[in-house]
Amino acid sequence: MTAEIHKALEVLKSGGVLLYPTDTIWGIGCDATSKDAVERVLQIKRRPESKSLIVLVSDDNMLLRHLHTMPPFADELMEYASGPLTIVYPRVTGIAGNVLAGDGSAGIRLVRDEFCRKLISAFRKPVVSTSANVSGAAAPRNFSEIDSLILQQVDYVVNLRQHEKALSRPSAVVKLGEKGEIKIIRK
Repeated sequence: MTAEIHKALEVLKSGGVLLYPTDTIWGIGCDATSKDAVERVLQIKRRPESKSLIVLVSDDNMLLRHLHTMPPFADELMEYASGPLTIVYPRVTGIAGNVLAGDGSAGIRLVRDEFCRKLISAFRKPVVSTSANVSGAAAPRNFSEIDSLILQQVDYVVNLRQHEKALSRPSAVVKLGEKGEIKIIRK
């Protein structure tokens, strides 16, 4: 795992795009603070810039650095979630503008996967995580379902968990308002 973290870290630092396993499904990722790197991800996915992207952080401190304020109930939602949970926070800061939704919000997940956590911690910046598919196509449930066009366009494919046959699922997504409003986006 250490060698893969090192290789992936070099790609992120150089502004490249990764294909990597997460705590949910395989993701296409890059430096979430680099507009150019995010633009490459959007091109690979053929995704309009108007659609926001999910960002992964390694710990609470990294999360807090990118929030204007912590909405009520966010800590409780993360603590009691039964599986991976992405929270859409209002007024996110320090992230590339083409990651954010039109209202300045962004989906952020405090990642639990050991590889992702160690990679993001070493990178010291949030990483984009969007499903490894062309926009509108079904998200691949394991590595074997990833389209060869995606594999050819990324700068590096992490060589971990590629032979797993388990069928993964995307995270649940909940949007929080600044005054405690909660909206379930995906269960």
